[in-house]
Amino acid sequence: MATIQCKDIKFFNIQAILFDKNGTLEDSESYLRSLGQRGARMIDAQVPGIGEPLLMAFGINSDRLDPAGLISVASRRETEVAAAAYIAETGRGWFESLKIARQALAEADQYIDKTPSPLFAGSLEVLKYLSEAGLKLGILSAATTEDVQRFVSTHQLGDYLQLEMGVDEGPSKPDPILFLQACQALGVEPGATLMVGDSVGDMQMARNAQAAGCIGITWIGNSGNVKGADVVINQLDEIQVVM
Repeated sequence: MATIQCKDIKFFNIQAILFDKNGTLEDSESYLRSLGQRGARMIDAQVPGIGEPLLMAFGINSDRLDPAGLISVASRRETEVAAAAYIAETGRGWFESLKIARQALAEADQYIDKTPSPLFAGSLEVLKYLSEAGLKLGILSAATTEDVQRFVSTHQLGDYLQLEMGVDEGPSKPDPILFLQACQALGVEPGATLMVGDSVGDMQMARNAQAAGCIGITWIGNSGNVKGADVVINQLDEIQVVM
């Protein structure tokens, strides 16, 4: 067990740390913005007039992406359902609306730039440092498990992680069952596990699962995006192991 310190806050008897992916380890803003913009255009081509409202719902304003917006923090399934709800408001049936949303986002994903999103500066070094300190590390993301595994493989993080978990079917963040399942997979108790994330959903999920603590990271300096965090950091290397 280890003592973890962030700024003036200490967390004692920690065995594991779970990290969110998008916006925490991965600088995915460009990818998510492109996905939302192309997806909205493709839906608008079939349902004229819906493009702009969809962009607002996604959290996209011109070239700015809201880190607390739908496409930044929701699972793909939740994004599809939200888009389908806008389509259904035009009078189309629900199943048709859901089909249009799913196909548009899937096709948009195929056509956007496939250059892997970069790691935030220092992410690799921090994972290596924490792993060498004997902590169990994992990713718990609203992205699909396949996306998480691709991310880990692309950036060669496998040596430092014991869990690569996304949301496929079933509950999504902030349901605490996800955190509990992740802890079970790691073989640790929630009370000995920290959550590091960039959204209110990450904080709520961990708190409701009785986690040891919640570390909010905001690379852009907006602590409002991580309300409920025990401590807010702006760089991952602020997570320190106290010997």
